[in-house]
Amino acid sequence: MASLQPNDWLPILLALGGYLAGSIPFGIVVSKCMGGPDPRTAGSRNIGFTNVLRVSGKAAGLLTLAGDMGKGWGIGWMASQTMDHEAWVLGIALTPILGHLFPVFLKFQGGKGVATAIGAVGGIAPAVGLGLIAIWLLTAALWRYSSGAALAAFCSLPLLGVLAGQGGPFLIFSLVVTGLIGVRHRGNIARLWHGTEPKIGQSTSLHNTSYQT
Repeated sequence: MASLQPNDWLPILLALGGYLAGSIPFGIVVSKCMGGPDPRTAGSRNIGFTNVLRVSGKAAGLLTLAGDMGKGWGIGWMASQTMDHEAWVLGIALTPILGHLFPVFLKFQGGKGVATAIGAVGGIAPAVGLGLIAIWLLTAALWRYSSGAALAAFCSLPLLGVLAGQGGPFLIFSLVVTGLIGVRHRGNIARLWHGTEPKIGQSTSLHNTSYQT
């Protein structure tokens, strides 16, 4: 049996590094450093940008957004620059998303993965990533629902990939990512349907705070 060469270990190391990077809970780290409440115990009890923004303010929210998006982009970009096979690039780009959703540092109880997924997509397909951001911003400005904007953006991901000239493997990747985002937002989908989902900037004290957004 042939022994593994150094280059054979690179995708494995990148995938492991991607998962561990994705597991870093920037929402908790930023909130703690800035003297804010643990986002798991306040507001919607989610570790992502929207809840940190709600309970700890704009600066903490933006830093959380930058951290979560950056970890996805960094791993996606490194994969695109070092891997020759598209399947490896896409598989590695998926690992920080999985890390954010199921972080080893938080007993596998993570966030919704939106910012990290946008970053990962942007790292491997910048035009598609920019399209996701544009749809998110436009939808959020019109509806003022963070979850609704995320769902609209990721439901558009397969089409954005086609328009950007991506092939079949990226389409599969986009469907997997969209499915993960959709499953993590199933509670939000129900509240959007019933009109009980809080809007951006609206306190969850007006609603049931036992859910995540």
